[in-house]
Amino acid sequence: MIKELAKSVREYKKPAIMTPLLVTLEVIMEVIIPLLMADLIDKGIYTGEMSEILKLGLALIISAILSLAFGILSGITATKASAGFAKNLRQDLYYKVQDFSFANIDKFETSSIITRLTTDVSNIQMAFQMLTRIAVRAPLMLVFSLIMSFTVNTKLALIFLALIPIVVTALYFIMGTVHPIFKRVFKKYDKLNNVVEENVSGIRVVKSYLLEEREKRKFGQISDEIYKDFSKAEKINALTMPTMQFAIYSAILLISWFGAKIIVNTNMTELTTGEITSLITYGIQVLTSLMVLAMLVIMSTMARTSGERIVEVLKEEPDLHNPKKPVKEVKDGSIEFNNVSFSYVNEKDKECLKNIKLKIKSGETIGIIGGTGSGKSSLVNLIPRLYDATEGVVKVGGLDVKKYDIETLRNEVSMVLQKNVLFSGTIKENLRWGDKNATDEELIRASKLAQADEFIQSFPNKYDTYIEQGGTNVSGGQRQRLCIARALLKKPKILILDDSTSAVDTKTDSLIRKAFKEEIPNTTKIIIAQRIASVQDADKIIVLDNGTLNGFGTHEELLKTNEIYREVYESQVKGGNEE
Repeated sequence: MIKELAKSVREYKKPAIMTPLLVTLEVIMEVIIPLLMADLIDKGIYTGEMSEILKLGLALIISAILSLAFGILSGITATKASAGFAKNLRQDLYYKVQDFSFANIDKFETSSIITRLTTDVSNIQMAFQMLTRIAVRAPLMLVFSLIMSFTVNTKLALIFLALIPIVVTALYFIMGTVHPIFKRVFKKYDKLNNVVEENVSGIRVVKSYLLEEREKRKFGQISDEIYKDFSKAEKINALTMPTMQFAIYSAILLISWFGAKIIVNTNMTELTTGEITSLITYGIQVLTSLMVLAMLVIMSTMARTSGERIVEVLKEEPDLHNPKKPVKEVKDGSIEFNNVSFSYVNEKDKECLKNIKLKIKSGETIGIIGGTGSGKSSLVNLIPRLYDATEGVVKVGGLDVKKYDIETLRNEVSMVLQKNVLFSGTIKENLRWGDKNATDEELIRASKLAQADEFIQSFPNKYDTYIEQGGTNVSGGQRQRLCIARALLKKPKILILDDSTSAVDTKTDSLIRKAFKEEIPNTTKIIIAQRIASVQDADKIIVLDNGTLNGFGTHEELLKTNEIYREVYESQVKGGNEE
C-alpha cells in the first residue's frame, strides 16, 4: 500500500526529504537545552558565577532560536510536501477513474469514489505530514532523551524503561480495537454520500411525492450509525490520555522521590540539583514523545483504512485495453453481431443478451423495440466498447471492435444516452463537447438538425445562454435535443439514440428523423424507442425480448410475422385512436 501511495509524491520528494532532516536538527537542539539548563543551575546559579550564567544563558538562547528556526522550516517543507502529495494523489485517482470502463465504474459507486477523492485523501494528507514531521520527531526525541537521561544518571533513567511497556501495551490495544471501527465507518460514509447525492439530484421528485420526512429519516439513520461508531472509537481513544498522564506523573514523582534521596544521602556527589531538573525534563520529553506516538497510532489507523480504499481504486485495472497494434481508422458505419452474448457479471446464467446475430449496413436507419429489461441499451453499449461482449464478436466497419484504438472507435460512434446530461456552462460550451473546434455555423447546423435552434433563438442570450448543472433550467425535451446536437457535432459514422426523443412531441420527433434522413444519409442511425411511430420508417427494426433477438425486418414485415411487434403496434394505434 505505502509503495503504491508513494508514487504520488513525485516532484515533492525534495521537501519530503528535507522535513525529517530539519526535524532531526530541531530535536538535537531541544535535547541539548536540558543539559545547558542543568549546567546553568549547577555552575552558574548555585555557585553565583555571573560569567557562567551569561555564557550558558547565551547558549540557551541560541539553542532555543535554532530549535524554533528548524521547527518553522520543517513545518513549511512538511506542509508543501503533504499538500503537493495530496494534489497528486487526488489527480491520480481522478485520472484513473477517467480510464475506467463502465464495468469498473459499476464496481465502485459514485458516492464511494467521491469519498475516496475527498475524505480519504485528506486523511492521507494529514498522515503524510505527520509521517514526515511528527513521526520522525517523536521517536528521535524518545531515543535522544533516553540516551541523555542515561548519561545523567543510569539508575533513575531505568524508571523510564519500566514505564514504556505500559504505554506500548495501551497503544497496541487502541490500534487493534479502533482499526475495524474506522473501516466500518468509511463504508457508512459512502452510504451517507450516496443518500445525499440521490436526494440532491432527485430533489424535485422527493418534493413532488412529499417524501422529505422519509429522506430525513434515511439520512438521520445513517448519520446516527456513524455517530455511534465514532463515539465508540473515541471512548477507546479517550483511554490514551489518562494512561499517558499516569506514566508522566509517575515518572516525575519517582524521579523526584529517588533523586531527592540520592542528593541527601550522597551530599550531591552522585546527583546535583541541575541534573535532577534535567532528568525531569527528559522524562517529560520521553513520555510526551510516547503520547505523540499514541496520536500517530490513532491517525495511522484512520489513514491505513483510507489508504487501503485509495489503493483499491489505483490498483483497479480497466477492463478495456487497446490492442498492441490498434487500428486507427474506421472504414464505414456497418455493424455486425456474431453470436454475441453479454453479462454484466460475467456469469452465464445472468446473461442479458443471448446469441445475437445481426448485420447492419453502413448508412441504414435501424429501430430497436423491446420491453423494459429486454437488453436494448446493453446491445448498443457494445458497439463503442463501453462494455465488451462476454461471448461472440461485435464488428464495426468489418473489423472486430477490440482491434480498434478505443479513442478512434468512440470518435466515430456518437451516443445520446437514456439519461441526458448537460454540464454547467453556456449552450455553446455544452455543444462543443462534441467538437471543441466547431464554428458557430456548425453549432447552428447541428442544432437545426436536432430541432433545437428554434428554442435556443428564443432565449435572450441565444447560444450564450447559461445552462445550470444537469440542465435544470431547460425542459426535458430541450435537454434531449441539445444532447442530440452535441452528438451530431462529432460527425460520426454511427449515431445511437438510446430512447433520446422520449420527452419530445411526435411532430418534433418526426422532424428530427426527417432531418437525419436528408442531411446525414451516410451515417448509420440506431434509434431505441418506445413509440412505434419513432421507428416504423426505419430501414430495419430489431425486436428484443428478454435478451434474445425476437424479430428483425421492416415495419410491414414485422406486422405480418412478429407477434410482439404487432401487439405493441396495435396497442399504441388503438390508444391513439381512442385519444
